[in-house]
Amino acid sequence: QVQLVESGGGLVQDGGSLRLSCAASGRTFSGYAMGWFRQAPGKEREVVAAINWSGDMIYYGAAVKGRFTCSRDHAKNTVYLEMNSLKPEDTAVYYCAAAYGATWYLNGNQYPYWGQGTQVTVSA
Repeated sequence: QVQLVESGGGLVQDGGSLRLSCAASGRTFSGYAMGWFRQAPGKEREVVAAINWSGDMIYYGAAVKGRFTCSRDHAKNTVYLEMNSLKPEDTAVYYCAAAYGATWYLNGNQYPYWGQGTQVTVSA
């Protein structure tokens, strides 16, 4: 079992920045690929970023590429999502997810472990 706890969400103005953290516990963190997903009201869940177990391969969704940065710190068992130039359309609940394996996955159904989510609201 892997337990995930997100933090860092909040209310920010258009153009602002936030950093989300996802702290993992329960199993060897380094053996897991991690993903960040978001879901806005009335919309389907979408992948924001995904990072492989070693942290040297990272995928970004088209909507956030160039603005968001995903990283992981094995010593702290934590994955981060640095979000810059935020837009109102980034407003959503953001979730981190974990799946055992070396590579990242883009389909949320491939991640068996999920955090509780953290709300990000970007005001115009």
